[in-house]
Amino acid sequence: MDSHFFAYMYRLNYIERWSLMRNTTKENVAEHSFRVALLVHMLCEIGNSLFEKQFNADRAVTLALFHDATEVFTGDIPTPVKHHNPKMLASFRELEALAAERLLAMVPEPMQKTYAPLLGKHHGSISPEEQTLQAMVKAADLLDAYLKCLYELSAGNREFLVARGQTEQALAALNMPEVEWFLAHMAPSLGMTLDELSDKS
Repeated sequence: MDSHFFAYMYRLNYIERWSLMRNTTKENVAEHSFRVALLVHMLCEIGNSLFEKQFNADRAVTLALFHDATEVFTGDIPTPVKHHNPKMLASFRELEALAAERLLAMVPEPMQKTYAPLLGKHHGSISPEEQTLQAMVKAADLLDAYLKCLYELSAGNREFLVARGQTEQALAALNMPEVEWFLAHMAPSLGMTLDELSDKS
């Protein structure tokens, strides 16, 4: 049977993010998913190497690559819009579930068991390990939003000033040592120019 699954996945690069805000650099969902995968791998390795955790970084990366797959149908709905009120958020979650069902139906049947949890369709309970990795992906997702704010502000775009404050508070509320270490030791360079990054003095 023919499958259109990857034809749709590749169209994630047409779905723009931050659509209600003025951007110096446009960003699409495919780019975002790649960066979230990079970030969650690093967060897991920070946890494993520095805080004696046992995260499965490879599994976390896989979850990250598909975490916004349904947006190929729903689009990227800005956070202030979908969180405007509980009814609107519930409607969005329902739409998201329908989009996941449509995507999963495109996967050849022998592989649907593998792709179902990646698209948010779980049969039965989710293991504690998987829940932990999903929380790590959400942290990486939020962290990517914060780094986007830093990048835009460093380019002189004050449109992201409030968003930076909001994401800072949300990241602090996670109370994750991996996130705190990343923010202290890796995030600051995202606001630097190339000359500043190259300066070895």
